[in-house]
Amino acid sequence: MNFNDNPFMQEIVDEFCSETSGLLDTLEISLNLIEEDTSNLKELEKFGQVIDRIMGAAKYIGATEMATFCELGKAIGYKSSQINEKALIEIVVAVLFDAIELLRKMNSFLKAGDDKSMSKLNNKAFLTRLNWLCEKFKDIERSSCTITDDVTLNQKSIDELMKSLGL
Repeated sequence: MNFNDNPFMQEIVDEFCSETSGLLDTLEISLNLIEEDTSNLKELEKFGQVIDRIMGAAKYIGATEMATFCELGKAIGYKSSQINEKALIEIVVAVLFDAIELLRKMNSFLKAGDDKSMSKLNNKAFLTRLNWLCEKFKDIERSSCTITDDVTLNQKSIDELMKSLGL
């Protein structure tokens, strides 16, 4: 997105990027706490809530790729909070750390006015891991994983989100 022609919109994007940076720090803190104690599933809930805030704001300003990416992170955060497998939680945490790193890069691209950030990121291996995780959670339905008021984020909708990101 190039907002150089609209100083008001650039101000909104700058504020979004600043806020997102702080929220990504919060997400990292949550993941560090989960890494220390994989039974701390409340932090996965918190992760889902915080990344949902980024998703909503990204949708508002038109950063659709970032919003879609956050939506997948939200689904993984919420759905993984429903499991008790320590080894799988450890994998979730590692993948979500990678997600945060990619979101940081997307955020910097957005601040620079580049809306095609996904094409500049080497994310094939990451998307493969994300797809693998989504497959692990396909049987977990969660009412808080909604796209709109009446559409639950089920495996089909996750597959559609993945497809929109190029997988």
